[in-house]
Amino acid sequence: MQEVVQSVDRSLSILEVLSEYEDGLGITEISEKVGLHKSTIHRLLATLIYKGYVEQSSTTNKYKLTLKLFELGSKKVEKLNVVTVSRPFLHELMEKTNEVVHLVVREGNEIVYVSKVESENTIRMHSRIGRRAAVCCTAVGKSMLSHMSDEEVEEIWNTSEIKQLTQYTITDLNEFKEHLKLVRERGYAVDEQENELGVRCIGTSVFNYKEEVCGAISVSGPIISFTEDKIEAYAQLLKEYANKISKELGYKGI
Repeated sequence: MQEVVQSVDRSLSILEVLSEYEDGLGITEISEKVGLHKSTIHRLLATLIYKGYVEQSSTTNKYKLTLKLFELGSKKVEKLNVVTVSRPFLHELMEKTNEVVHLVVREGNEIVYVSKVESENTIRMHSRIGRRAAVCCTAVGKSMLSHMSDEEVEEIWNTSEIKQLTQYTITDLNEFKEHLKLVRERGYAVDEQENELGVRCIGTSVFNYKEEVCGAISVSGPIISFTEDKIEAYAQLLKEYANKISKELGYKGI
């Protein structure tokens, strides 16, 4: 196990807790959630305020995050060429489907949402930029896995925490591998309420000039608007726009 610096670990825990509370938290609340004495929390918060990651409200005395973490994350995201290149295509795809469109990249056994275009649909998705999800239970993740060997898929599966998120989540490796065969045949993956009840999602991969999978895009929506009869039409649009993005990134394939 790698050595963990206690003060850094505790500071990051505070930031993670504060990220869940837009209006901020008091020292007592933070202390209870992190499991540390209030005096320790106070010292760590003083440093985080000094570095610009946390601010304290002059009216409520509560502590909340500043935008500094977002600024740091944005620098990393903007350096991902695929984000900049895909932006206009994601908007076009949203306009044609009127559903939420995402761009994700894979980091280890998780996918990270790096871009999102909301639809005019009155029902909003809970996804947000920076959110992470398991590779194995998302359409975008399954699409990326479909381009890997069985050995690579098994390694990711065996080192992931496979959870029964809904009654539709695939939790058997053999069933999952059979499912990936269908994904390869279709050229896109479907998440039929596997990650979240009431939500349907289709995803397909994006390639770079090295002919490597560098991300994936998806169309997601509530099953009451994204009905089953729309899957095939949306899938064709999805593949069309994934191909456009890939070509912009220098991909020479189909």
